[in-house]
Amino acid sequence: MHLVVHADQRQFSLRDSGSRLDGSGWTALAVESHRIAPEPGGIAIATARSDLVESSVTLLPSAPALMADADHVVEADLPVPSGKLVISGPADYPSQEKFFSVLPGLYRARVSYVPAGPPSVDWNDHEFGEHYRYVVELWPAPSESDVEVLKQGATVWDG
Repeated sequence: MHLVVHADQRQFSLRDSGSRLDGSGWTALAVESHRIAPEPGGIAIATARSDLVESSVTLLPSAPALMADADHVVEADLPVPSGKLVISGPADYPSQEKFFSVLPGLYRARVSYVPAGPPSVDWNDHEFGEHYRYVVELWPAPSESDVEVLKQGATVWDG
């Protein structure tokens, strides 16, 4: 599923519909290295811009190959006990949230930061930061795992 998300505050999230994120996942390591903030109910994804950003969410049967053109790749667990995944920016109203149905369970989420041009919709050309497409690939996880950076991007990357 292709999405354009309002990444207000330079982030958007994927969470179970029965959960809310409180920001507790944004540790120093999450900000400086991971670029994602996992919490018990979902994952916040840091973006290079506080703007409209392109993303995609794909459900797969197993872990995919790494995207060769990605600047940064990181994985974390994503529990979805309700089977209803919510994708939204922090300032989105409930009517602006996007939904993705999956079988209830634990998923592994790989987030790949792929360099891109501006989205095809209106965007804030006064905002600083590079344009990326945030590719989220999900597959069933047999057990819990730690956050793992598979490809570390540049230290300075978000404007």
